[in-house]
Formats: sequence, structure tokens, C-alpha cells
Amino acid sequence: MKGISFFLIVQLCILESGTASKGWSMHVPPEVTGEIGKTVSLPCTFTHPHQTYDKTLTAIWRVKEPYNGTVVFKCVAHSSSSLCKMAVGSKNRYQLLGNPRQNNLSLQIHNLTWNDSSKYFCRVEFSGDVHDKYESRSGIRLQLIAAPRIVNISVQSGEDHSFNAKCTAEGEPLPTLTWSGPMSSNGTSILSVSYQITKELRHLTHDGRYTCTAVNSLGRAEGAVYFYKYRASGGSWILVLLFVSLGVKALALLLIIGIGAFWKGDNPLAPTSLSRQQAQESPYENLSRRINSISQCLRE
Repeated sequence: MKGISFFLIVQLCILESGTASKGWSMHVPPEVTGEIGKTVSLPCTFTHPHQTYDKTLTAIWRVKEPYNGTVVFKCVAHSSSSLCKMAVGSKNRYQLLGNPRQNNLSLQIHNLTWNDSSKYFCRVEFSGDVHDKYESRSGIRLQLIAAPRIVNISVQSGEDHSFNAKCTAEGEPLPTLTWSGPMSSNGTSILSVSYQITKELRHLTHDGRYTCTAVNSLGRAEGAVYFYKYRASGGSWILVLLFVSLGVKALALLLIIGIGAFWKGDNPLAPTSLSRQQAQESPYENLSRRINSISQCLRE
């Protein structure tokens, strides 16, 4: 019985060592923490069965799953004296920290975003033998953290014609949201999705400033919104009616003054005395006058 147990233990040790018994091994931490907007380093070192290797070498980083995951970084070094030239990836985002010729594939990621949260797997390939390649199977889990940030804060009209204040914040750990302001017994509702949380303050009844505060272990953030509901008082309606009546009276007065000025002055449609005289004279009368004056001259 002891012999069988010993044999099983030996077999397990062989299985666990895997290709490490052939000289290959990969060393990565199970998890690395990075902060949103900053830089993180993913350590990865390996061993191989060759004493020296001067041929083409390829370093690869992929996400989600080993062997078939999406490649986010890839570089190729054609000789021991050449640098590893990037073939896949963004130069502004990814940078190889380690030297693959010194068995170091460590990667640096700049300006972290929420989309970078994933599991990363490093891989090295030597040209020549198809078996000269190795990839980490366990991978590195990139855990992201972030101080709270107010993403949106606003006042919106509800379906029942009431007004609600809504605040959305993001952070990791997920922040706690608190409303403060001139509220009385307003109800609230909370919705959280991944690293975002939304808290709504319902049925606003008091005018003033409403402040949303987001807090987690890394810090706090605040945002404010102002709410003023229009109310038409009796005094305002009296003023409106007064201005309307005054406007009507002023318009009627201007109309009366305009009509009086029109009838008092000269009517442009009535003919003048000069025009009447000119209208009485005719071409025949002028001709007879000229004939009489000529006859008088002949008589003289």
C-alpha cells in the first residue's frame, strides 16, 4: 500500500513539473493591482533548455485565455544584438520592460482604463524547432482600483411630472453615494453595474442645492445640482394684467393721435388751387387768346 502511494506521489510530481523537466518554465504572480489612469507592470520571467540562443525570438502577451486569447502585445528580436521590435500593440500603451534575451518578458501598461481589467498570459517563441515555445497557463489577473469620480449629476422630469435628481459615480471599490440638501422625505433608488453606481433622489419638493457625495477607501468626490421649481403667485398675475391693460390703452391713444393728425393736415388726395386753375384752362382757350393778341397787333 505504501509502495502504491509513493508511486502516485512521484507521478504527481512529474505531472506538476510538466515541460519544466525539459528546461522550460514560466514565473508570473497570480495577481497585480493597478490604478485607473496610471501605469502598471506585469512581471514575467522564464527559463529554457538552451545555454545560449542567438536566433529570432518572439515575445507575446495575450488576454482572457492562454493560447487562443486576443494578442495585445507582440515584439520580435531577430538577433541577440537587436531590440525587440513591436509588431502588435500601441506604443503609447504598452512597453516591454524586460529583455527577452535575459529571460524577462515583463510588460508595462500605461494610462490604465476599465477595459484593461482581464487576465494576461505571457509567451515566448524561439525560431527553428516547433517545440521551442512556452506560455504561462495560470496567467496574471490585473485587478483595477480607482478613487471615486462623479460621472453625471442632473435633475430630470419623471413620468408622473415630478422631478428627480440622479447621480452616477464610478470607482473601485464601488463607492457609497449620499445625497444632501433641502430635502424632507424624498425616496431614493440605487442601481450598480460593475464599477458604476447610480442613486436617484425622487420627488423633489424643496428649492435649493442638492449635493451628491461618493466615498470609498481611496477617497471621495462631490457634485452638486440646483433645483428651482417655477411657482406663479397671485401678485405676479396682477402685475401681468396691469401691464397688458396699460399696453392696450397706450396703443389706442397712439391710434387716435394718428387719425387726428391725418384729418387735420392737408389731404394729399384733395386738389390744390393751382391744380384747379390748371384744370380749368384748356388748349382751346389758350389758342383763342393768342389769335386775339395777333389781330390787335395787325390793327395797330
